[in-house]
Amino acid sequence: MNRCPRIPTAIFSIAALTLLTGAIATFSAQAQAQTTSANPLPMRHFPRAALRGDFVVINPPAIQLDGHPDRLSPGARIYGPRNMMLMSGALVGRDLTVNYLRDAAGLVSEVWILDAPEAQVPRASAQTPRNFVFSSEVNSAPHDDGKTPFNQLPVYPQQ
Repeated sequence: MNRCPRIPTAIFSIAALTLLTGAIATFSAQAQAQTTSANPLPMRHFPRAALRGDFVVINPPAIQLDGHPDRLSPGARIYGPRNMMLMSGALVGRDLTVNYLRDAAGLVSEVWILDAPEAQVPRASAQTPRNFVFSSEVNSAPHDDGKTPFNQLPVYPQQ
């Protein structure tokens, strides 16, 4: 029984490895062409419902969004600039610009940390102005414009 490899088998193995290396180099060049020249990372696409905000992890699951206290949902996912998942404990105290989604309970469920080019793309934030005002946001005391007598009952014409 001859246990030594034959020369033609070794040459075939080397040729197959060379072709495999060439194919890998070709496909990796195509993958690199998908990135922009200014941004070495591929552009990520975020859900339409995602909002923009300033995100600080205080003590997981306690966070701050735009300076207001908030909470992460159980199982919340935080994605870094390279779309890799990050643990919230590793981000304690860092002020980050993010896109985020809320779940049905109102807790923050998904967070995408943005790099500089992504942060420049305009997006709606939770602080968007409204075309109405809640009565709890204004002084609910009656306002006297000098024309309306608040201390008198209205007089209706008799029929």
